[in-house]
Amino acid sequence: MNETILFSPVGGTDPMSQNNYHDGSMLHICRVYQPTRVILYMSKEILQNHEKDNRYIYCLDKLAKMQNRRMNYDIIERKDLKKVYDFDYFYQDFREIIEKILSGMDETDELLLNISSGTPAMKSGLAVLQTIEEYPCRLIQVVTPVRSMNEHNHEGYDVAGLWEVNEDNRPDCENRCREVKCPSLSLIKQEEIIKKHIRAYNYSAALEVADSLPKEATEHYRNLIRAAFYRAQMDLKKMRSVSEHSEEYMLFIPVKDDGIRPELEYALNIEIKMKRKEYADFLRALTPLLVNILEIVLYKKCGIRIDDFCSKSGGIRKWDKSRLRGSEVFRVLDEAYRERYRGSDGLRTGGPVSSDQLVILIDRFTQDNKIRRLTEELRRVEEKVRNVAAHEIVSISDEQIEKTTGFRAEQIMDKIHELFQYTGFSIPDTVWKSYDKMNEYIIRHI
Repeated sequence: MNETILFSPVGGTDPMSQNNYHDGSMLHICRVYQPTRVILYMSKEILQNHEKDNRYIYCLDKLAKMQNRRMNYDIIERKDLKKVYDFDYFYQDFREIIEKILSGMDETDELLLNISSGTPAMKSGLAVLQTIEEYPCRLIQVVTPVRSMNEHNHEGYDVAGLWEVNEDNRPDCENRCREVKCPSLSLIKQEEIIKKHIRAYNYSAALEVADSLPKEATEHYRNLIRAAFYRAQMDLKKMRSVSEHSEEYMLFIPVKDDGIRPELEYALNIEIKMKRKEYADFLRALTPLLVNILEIVLYKKCGIRIDDFCSKSGGIRKWDKSRLRGSEVFRVLDEAYRERYRGSDGLRTGGPVSSDQLVILIDRFTQDNKIRRLTEELRRVEEKVRNVAAHEIVSISDEQIEKTTGFRAEQIMDKIHELFQYTGFSIPDTVWKSYDKMNEYIIRHI
């Protein structure tokens, strides 16, 4: 039938405003979209205006004549409607009306909904209805000429006089209509799921949901989630490649110093495992982190560089007997291991560097009792939980960690935070909240 149908509640500034001499929203939509059929929804107060001077149909007839076309009108009367603030009433009433309109349309017809006229309850009722039901229609909003709230003034309303001075009757009048792309309820639900995944640091699941949605709906935040995913995978090169703006990369990576950044990102990464209660993975990840930080502390606080006593074979770094021979490092370790393993030949050269060895060196070469205490506590934690995490096929709980080590997982993480303060790098406390700040940034863009 090729009809363009407008369903419009009628509001206080319809059909024209006495304050600014411009179209009200209903009339302006008709001016721009030129519907062939207009369905006007009138409350008790609006009906009184209609019966008084026929102002709404009068203006529509004048507009149709000016545009050299015909418009048909239907009026839905709600003579007993006084509670124009009742959202629930309009939601139900509008749903029945719109579904009836749609049932009489074919594929060549188009439905427009005016969400700028009427009371706030009417406007929001239509918008929410469209969001939930996802009707095949267009939501039209009209910007006020003064870009602020309209004032209602009905006293002494002269519809004929206002038509003659209506600024929108000029050929060059501004099109103040805007089409509102109301998100579908399914999109809203999916995006709420994405937010929950992000708050839980589950970026792979968040990305999977985002990739299942239309690209145009997620293009403004999908790469942010992908960047977070790569960060959690410790792939900072790929993370940089998908960061659309350099400031995003700088925000996501709070410490730029290459001398400590890998260790810090690794520490943040295992802290996420702890927060997600992935305790087995958290415990398994402690050893490489502890070795690296202890090496840095040993160099910064004691001046001993472990690489000076090691060599690499097949990409693996091991103690080198020729470099160790005659050094104070060898003497300290050899003495310590003879006492620990009576009957052995002392320090076994050729093996990998361990946290146990590093703690022995720190204890011998520093006079700082706080560092001694902290490193020894972390070494004992690692020693007690290593076999449990690596070899036992059991579920590991925070209570079990406390029973084994004397500390809960969060207390262990706090000790790692403290150890970083002895690396000689400036690491503000806010760094440890960087994943949460990244999450907040992503969620603001969804």
